[in-house]
Amino acid sequence: MPSWIGAVILPLSGLLLSFPAGADVKARSCGEVRQAYGAKGFSLADIPFQEIAGEHLRICPQEYTCCTTEMEDKLSQQSKLEFENLVEETSHFVRTTFVSRHKKFDEFFRELLENAEKSLNDMFVRTYGMLYMQNSEVFQDLFTELKRYYTGGNVNLEEMLNDFWARLLERMFQLINPQYHFSEDYLECVSKYTDQLKPFGDVPRKLKIQITRSFIAARTFVQGLTVGREVANRVSKVSPTPGCIRALMKMLYCPYCRGLPTVRPCNNYCLNVMKGCLANQADLDTEWNLFIDAMLLVAERLEGPFNIESVMDPIDVKISEAIMNMQENSMQVSAKVFQGCGQPKPAPALRSARSAPENFNTRFRPYNPEERPTTAAGTSLDRLVTDIKEKLKLSKKVWSALPYTICKDESVTAGTSNEEECWNGHSKARYLPEIMNDGLTNQINNPEVDVDITRPDTFIRQQIMALRVMTNKLKNAYNGNDVNFQDTSDESSGSGSGSGCMDDVCPTEFEFVTTEAPAVDPDRREVDSSAAQRGHSLLSWSLACTVLALQRLCR
Repeated sequence: MPSWIGAVILPLSGLLLSFPAGADVKARSCGEVRQAYGAKGFSLADIPFQEIAGEHLRICPQEYTCCTTEMEDKLSQQSKLEFENLVEETSHFVRTTFVSRHKKFDEFFRELLENAEKSLNDMFVRTYGMLYMQNSEVFQDLFTELKRYYTGGNVNLEEMLNDFWARLLERMFQLINPQYHFSEDYLECVSKYTDQLKPFGDVPRKLKIQITRSFIAARTFVQGLTVGREVANRVSKVSPTPGCIRALMKMLYCPYCRGLPTVRPCNNYCLNVMKGCLANQADLDTEWNLFIDAMLLVAERLEGPFNIESVMDPIDVKISEAIMNMQENSMQVSAKVFQGCGQPKPAPALRSARSAPENFNTRFRPYNPEERPTTAAGTSLDRLVTDIKEKLKLSKKVWSALPYTICKDESVTAGTSNEEECWNGHSKARYLPEIMNDGLTNQINNPEVDVDITRPDTFIRQQIMALRVMTNKLKNAYNGNDVNFQDTSDESSGSGSGSGCMDDVCPTEFEFVTTEAPAVDPDRREVDSSAAQRGHSLLSWSLACTVLALQRLCR
């Protein structure tokens, strides 16, 4: 006997339970359900033509139904897949924001370093010719170490910059004193006088502050974009609990079982289900918002006193200025070194017998604007950071907002304007329970989802910890301090591979901008005329010194 005949001859009391007085007999047909079920790609072989008794159902109301056990199982899996897709789609914006902005910032930074190195190389070849080419590895090593630091290498910026100036002093000291022979021990003694003699003027101190601060901020910022990207990618891939899957099935597909495939869940009903299923994700929100705030603070530094573009763009001008300082003070520097390190041995007479090429020209001249490299990545740091800031602000509270975003979807719920004609988990009627607050602990009385509030999601807690560590590093970068990215044992420590402040004093933003940040016009020509003035002073540099230096270098 067909199952639907058995359903018809059930006791009257059971019949009245399922069909209220005045119910339309056509409501007992499963035609609409069959059509909707088939549209999902399922086979119609097991679905009845008429409603059957529902004692076999484990999730949906055990009343007259269009669902078999097989259908309930398949629709449960379908609800799980749809929920996972909804979360992934809803978090698509925040994920693509971090992926695309990380890519743009990284491209910009790398190209900025490449352009700065090329600009310095081209300028120094034209300005110093063979003098530079024979010693170019000193400058190449500087950029190599800056790149290695940016990519996460274990580089102490301050020590690396100190080493650069010490090496440059050693090379130049030999060039300006070619009549002497210097042993390795003697040159090591020379380098120890770098801080005391200040042979390069104030340029090394200013550049150290500017480079350390800007590189710390840039590296930490791009690391923050990486962490945000990874956290967003991981959190958007949810694994619903059995209790969540039951609640999803009841909300999304029990209307099918009741013969109401076109009736969508009530909005508030959806919110309670989603808040229960996404309780751990909501707990991520507090740390996520602190992380976004810290990213925005560092972004402001990148736009202002820690602007990496304003530091790297004129770095060739600054280093050339330092070299000219050394040239102008060469006699005083040499005298003090000889006094401190002892009188060096004379060089063989052969070294002073060579003449300088006639075409050697030591006059410093900045490039014309058209000779400068193009702006990195086709944009400026200010425009890039402004764009990133706007996107970051939109990503705040994204995890606690997930339930609201999902339940606003017209394909999911009946909306807030249709509170009487929606599915409330039992029938087509208004949903009465109150909406739960966000987070795991607030789900203890969730009427729709069975949530164990004593067992926080370990995976989500790992993401919270990753954000917390990154936020601490961003705060340090905001203050000009570096933190080793491998050191996560002491989150409150400010120690690391370098500091952006000299003598434990951080200049204010105003001081940094007005006294230390190089002023550059739109064509990248430095407004300060000191470099050009020093360039002209090279004309008075001793010809003998030039000849001897060339002989020493070109030997």
